[in-house]
Amino acid sequence: MDGRPVRPPGDRRERAMSGMTVGFVGLGEMGRGMAANLLKAGHAVRVWNRSPEPVAAMVAQGARAADGLADVFAAEVVVSMLANDEAVERLLLDPVLLAGATARVHVNTATVSVALAERAEALHAEHGIGYVAAPVLGRPPVAAAGQLDILAAGSAADLAAVEPLLAAMGRRTWHFGERPAQANTAKISANFLLACAIESMAEACSLAEANGVRPTDLVEMLTDTLFPGPVYSGYGSMVAERRYEPAGFKLPLGLKDVDLALTAGAAAHVPLPFGSVLRDAFLDALAHGDGEKDWAAVAAVARRRAGLPA
Repeated sequence: MDGRPVRPPGDRRERAMSGMTVGFVGLGEMGRGMAANLLKAGHAVRVWNRSPEPVAAMVAQGARAADGLADVFAAEVVVSMLANDEAVERLLLDPVLLAGATARVHVNTATVSVALAERAEALHAEHGIGYVAAPVLGRPPVAAAGQLDILAAGSAADLAAVEPLLAAMGRRTWHFGERPAQANTAKISANFLLACAIESMAEACSLAEANGVRPTDLVEMLTDTLFPGPVYSGYGSMVAERRYEPAGFKLPLGLKDVDLALTAGAAAHVPLPFGSVLRDAFLDALAHGDGEKDWAAVAAVARRRAGLPA
């Protein structure tokens, strides 16, 4: 990674104002904000979602309801934000769908496995469609504000073609290479580190509380000294206050990302010993009924292990 945003020649605002026809798939909490920002940037957006309510909400903002996935893939560019490998495989990697597509590029912003990214790239190439992996860092409010960090990889031509769309959805685009799987690897690595940070804060707070120190006091000190920044201040306060709802990123998605890291590590012969601990902690949290809570609720597992009250 060279640390520089992807910026093809030409004025960014002028390129965005020219407008593209965009097919958008997946209007969950993240997708709605992303699609709304594409509309605000002057792009013509046709939207598709399994449930109709989010589609109606986007139509009220100026989008057009797609007649189906074939209609989505008739747009110039497709942007998708789906939950996992299974959803991407089932909905978007249909050879019949891709064979009839006229879209130039598909931008997949989901956090998916390295193997899925490689299959998707190859299948799109068979049908003459560019494929860009562009998973994002940020929660729904960040997506709504157009301030996502976008981790992108793909051919230089494809990245240049979709740059105005990425600029409309994020504050910065980070370039990780020409193979789309490289962006997914970067995102999996980032989420793995986030999960490790949450677990370490949970254990530190449990240690402090078991010895008479208020976790909120510990986190206040840590985030003003050793660990400033949004991860420790944001998740640290959630852990210290045991505030796991409303969920910005549900616990099952955290388990999915830990599993993605373990799978990628095994494929590359990279041991991830913390990953096994994390996986068991997430499974413990799910077994105790925390599946609808934020993934910070994995901290409750550390409390139980320490014999602290729920």
